[in-house]
Amino acid sequence: MPKIRVLVVDDAVVVRSRVSKILSHDAELEVVDVAANGRIALAKIPYVNPDVIILDVEMPDLNGLETLAAIRQSYPQLPVIMFSTSTRIGATATLEALSLGASDYATKPSNLGSMEATTKHIREELIPKIKLFGAGISVVSPAITVNHADVPPQRPKIEQIDVIAIGVSTGGPNALAQILPELPGNLAVPILIVQHMPPMFTKLLAERLASKCQIAVDEAIPGAVLEPGKAWIAPGDFHMVVQRHGNMVRIDTHKDPPENSCRPAVDVLLRSVAEVYGGRSLAVILTGMGQDGLQGCQHIREVGGKILAQDKASSVVWGMPGFVVNAGLADQIVPLDQMAGEIMRRVRYNQVPILGL
Repeated sequence: MPKIRVLVVDDAVVVRSRVSKILSHDAELEVVDVAANGRIALAKIPYVNPDVIILDVEMPDLNGLETLAAIRQSYPQLPVIMFSTSTRIGATATLEALSLGASDYATKPSNLGSMEATTKHIREELIPKIKLFGAGISVVSPAITVNHADVPPQRPKIEQIDVIAIGVSTGGPNALAQILPELPGNLAVPILIVQHMPPMFTKLLAERLASKCQIAVDEAIPGAVLEPGKAWIAPGDFHMVVQRHGNMVRIDTHKDPPENSCRPAVDVLLRSVAEVYGGRSLAVILTGMGQDGLQGCQHIREVGGKILAQDKASSVVWGMPGFVVNAGLADQIVPLDQMAGEIMRRVRYNQVPILGL
């Protein structure tokens, strides 16, 4: 099997050297070249023919965003993974890069305390994404065996829902940017979102979405009372849960161990939503690598809630929704461009009975 050819673009020689050395120790990867800025990278691409480009954000002469735009003009299908700092500037530029067509991103190791920790971070955060996109996105989740004796059968009738819980990972910022702006400001229910992202990124993602949406969007804070027409995004490195206090439902966050290697984790949110809202829950599982959300969806089904899963064709990676679909847990498989409409169709049922449902 041919190795995945990687071009590393970064203005810091220590980063180029360190990343190249770590990638070269992986038998599936080959670093075909490095470049100190975007202009040099653009000149090298036709000669080294990379399968994946690792692209720094902040560089002299031609920065990451400018380089990405040039790559997309000549190589629209070439996978580009942004390699970003976790600073506000780095996170802002990375979110912009994702909206401009970057395939994904990974954060640079920072203040990890040792060379071993730095190596571990790159192996766990960057290399899986290189292999994912370098292999041509052939990720399909395997069939999962679920104990259906514990799961109520799917019921075709649409029932009232009181909350929407969304789980999403790779490809998520663009998916959310397509769905949320289509929802009306007077949406009758609250929305809770787990997007796998580190601290700073989740806050900036909330700000970015809020500027485009009719509904309010904010990063979740402990104690916030759920309100209709507002969406909360779980903060990076914290799990988000809901708790009932009398007639109110409040958000809480905590730092219990990661689940599915994720914090925040979709499973943690969905378990608490199932416990608090029961059968009036609507879970939406969007594009993402891995299977976070699968066990949470089983809890949603056990209490009679409903589940929508994004379809394979419109997913950047059909991992998370694929696991849910293959486990037989999805009530409906929905293309991304129809997801907002399907959510609204179900939320409108709260207020006006619709004949034929």
